[in-house]
Amino acid sequence: MNCGLIIPTLNAGTQFKKLLEQLAAQSLPTKKLIVDSESTDGTLTCAENFGLEVLTIPRKAFNHGATRQFALEHLLKKFPLDVIIFLTQDVLFRDEQSLAMLVKIFGENESVGLSYGRQLPHEGATNEAKFLRAFNYPPESQLRSFDDRKTFGLKTAFASNSFAAYRVAALQSVGGFPSNIPLCEDMYVAAKMLMSGWKIFYAASAQVYHSHNYTAAQEFQRYVQIGKFHAQESWIRETFGSAEGAGKKFVLMKLSELAKKNPLDCVGAIFRDAAKFFGYRLGRLK
Repeated sequence: MNCGLIIPTLNAGTQFKKLLEQLAAQSLPTKKLIVDSESTDGTLTCAENFGLEVLTIPRKAFNHGATRQFALEHLLKKFPLDVIIFLTQDVLFRDEQSLAMLVKIFGENESVGLSYGRQLPHEGATNEAKFLRAFNYPPESQLRSFDDRKTFGLKTAFASNSFAAYRVAALQSVGGFPSNIPLCEDMYVAAKMLMSGWKIFYAASAQVYHSHNYTAAQEFQRYVQIGKFHAQESWIRETFGSAEGAGKKFVLMKLSELAKKNPLDCVGAIFRDAAKFFGYRLGRLK
């Protein structure tokens, strides 16, 4: 199985070197490409020191979907690839088998079009960030098909662009990554694949560290963009269900768990959840 790997970067910071060291130690061989949006902090030099090909694009040209598609097409011109893996610059691998475990399913099940792995909280993650990772990335693997929307609703099309692999044939069959959406290109592709008969696999044994301690302002901005995405791509909600129901369940579970560990955490969580709600609603109106 021929595998490619792409990491979009922008001022990836000091942790990036550690990621590249871990990447070099992975047991799965891959054709690697960094697509960089005019970093100014030494990201390019770091990547080149590890012998990686770097493709530079104007910072203003970055688009979550279009940039990934551009990078993929660049690799496909040079190598015959069966699987393409996407990482974000802020992940760290759990072990040397992380990539191998992520793509293993493609050799076992020809109906799987997308595989995404388990995300564990970084050192220093807040209790809220830890809960989010545990909620979205449980310890049990899961195979989902289009029929599972009756059980999981919108969660059926959940995926993550931070640690995911795509069967190239499946990705091409649904038109690749979209170029006209603000973000959530992973959910867009997952939904298209499911509707076309492909399956989505959550590979719990493939693990990376990845989490964020977002402020209320950061959550607001993120959810404005998510709201815009759901408004623009209304077919996803119409097909799989709305986000609000799952969101309410998540908030109630989170507050209950935070109260057990540190009741004061609930105060900040409520502000951030309010920011998410109003940001999402505002995005839906735009």
